[in-house]
Amino acid sequence: MSVRVGVTGAAGRMGRRVLGVLTDRDDCEVAFAVNRSTDVERLAGIEIESALEIHPLLEERDPDAVIDFTGPQSALEYAAACAEAGVPFVTGTTGFSDEDKSQLEAYGDETALLHSPNFARGVQALLALVGDAVASLPGYDVELVETHHNGKRDAPSGTANRLLEEIESAGDFTDRVHGREGEQPRRAGEIGVHALRAGNVTGEHEVVLAGNHEELRLTHRAEDRGVFAAGAVDAAVWLAGQEPGRYDFSEVLSA
Repeated sequence: MSVRVGVTGAAGRMGRRVLGVLTDRDDCEVAFAVNRSTDVERLAGIEIESALEIHPLLEERDPDAVIDFTGPQSALEYAAACAEAGVPFVTGTTGFSDEDKSQLEAYGDETALLHSPNFARGVQALLALVGDAVASLPGYDVELVETHHNGKRDAPSGTANRLLEEIESAGDFTDRVHGREGEQPRRAGEIGVHALRAGNVTGEHEVVLAGNHEELRLTHRAEDRGVFAAGAVDAAVWLAGQEPGRYDFSEVLSA
């Protein structure tokens, strides 16, 4: 039985890739695809409808889940609509403020909600490795460098922020220093954070640990956005039918 999935931001970079994955899989079908701009009429053989119709589409098409890669404000609006309709909601949108995150998580009281800054399986492995590495190397300096295409809006990336949380929970760190300029000797307890925006880089994250005359680098490099789209579809298939609540992508991978 096919899982029927709605797609928001369907004409965007990630929306197009999600549609491609859905149409290629035998266990999924597109319930609807919406976009705020209606300049594009069809993609992957799917009609692109107005995002203004999200409420009636949720009611009439009755999707099993919705996948969202848009922007913070749009994602919150789509999440609210899905919560009202009781439709599971998967989002890979980043750039949320703390207030936005709290609002998004609250919708998990009404429907199944899964938010992940990165749907690559390798990144999930990196998150586990980083915590272990930091705990195993107390006192080592830690720097994080992330690189994305020149159109990415938020910096640091959502994945970088998630890595920073893992680093801080595993070690004795009290401060994040974003870039350096002028006289900037390193202080105890700081993590250096550097965001590069250039060309069409899909996404690269590197954590550097240095001390004791040695250096350890942990790197993840995404070569194609399709890896994120495939992971999001995996998440939607898994989330369909789940009880209301807040879920993590690691639960999808361990199922």
